[in-house]
Amino acid sequence: MNIDPSKLVEAHDCPMSSCGAPAGSPCRTTAGKVAVQYHTARFRLVPSLKADLNIPTPALRKPGAKWQELPRPAATAASGPNGHVRIAYARASTARQSLDTQLDAFAEAGITRVFSEKISTRVKERPELEKAIALACELRAAGVRVTLVIHEHKRLGRGHDLVTLAVRLREHDVELEFLTGELQGSHDPHGPVFAVLAALSGMEREYIREKTLDGQESARRRGKAIGGARVSDPTMLAMALHLRDTEKLSLRDIAARLVITTGKKKGQHPSPATVLRMLRDHDEKMAANAELEALPAAVP
Repeated sequence: MNIDPSKLVEAHDCPMSSCGAPAGSPCRTTAGKVAVQYHTARFRLVPSLKADLNIPTPALRKPGAKWQELPRPAATAASGPNGHVRIAYARASTARQSLDTQLDAFAEAGITRVFSEKISTRVKERPELEKAIALACELRAAGVRVTLVIHEHKRLGRGHDLVTLAVRLREHDVELEFLTGELQGSHDPHGPVFAVLAALSGMEREYIREKTLDGQESARRRGKAIGGARVSDPTMLAMALHLRDTEKLSLRDIAARLVITTGKKKGQHPSPATVLRMLRDHDEKMAANAELEALPAAVP
């Protein structure tokens, strides 16, 4: 059975600031009339209609007539007319970290649809999170109440990433639930929870940064070296310059020809990134020396 596209569109509030028509009502023009077609930003909230060029307003809405707000449809009620679906998302920052704790918690909560991945929050595109959100939005467009379940808010992201995610979930009226942590419980996407999330995550990142800097300063006072062990030396630099300038080898090939002679990595090849830094530092130093030599001598 085909569903009237206008009903799917009107299941959402119009995100256009110049319209802002609530769910259940047609879009309106700046002159306060019923728009002839729904605004693009609104009908594209429905995944199945994103490819359409436009969605005309049905005749029963009397396009061109004076706009007035109509009752919200039952599909937007909190209970949801077609049931309730909970979709989970699990994430670990590195391949070495285990997802078992999160997956076990989802199983105990009775959630069977889980998207998971091992990826840092610094990576802008997280494929499995995108899949979870896409499915949630598609189900919500069909009138199903949807909740995105996370083990703890840190699994989602930090700062600005959380704010961006909040906007997306709010546009599609997808709820959010945390099983543990400071924000444990269910949250309405229209509520203040995401502002709290952004604040907590930003404060936590700053706290970690300050602790790291304090630790480094304490280590310096005790005479400990900060940073990775130095693997380059004058002999390695001379060989790298020869391979680059005379034999015209790539960074990868140069790295394969060089051997570290001291430290924990003795006997290994340096990485191409290390070779790049070594050559770049040399070139910058040489350029600075050339600029100094080119300066006119001071007149006595």
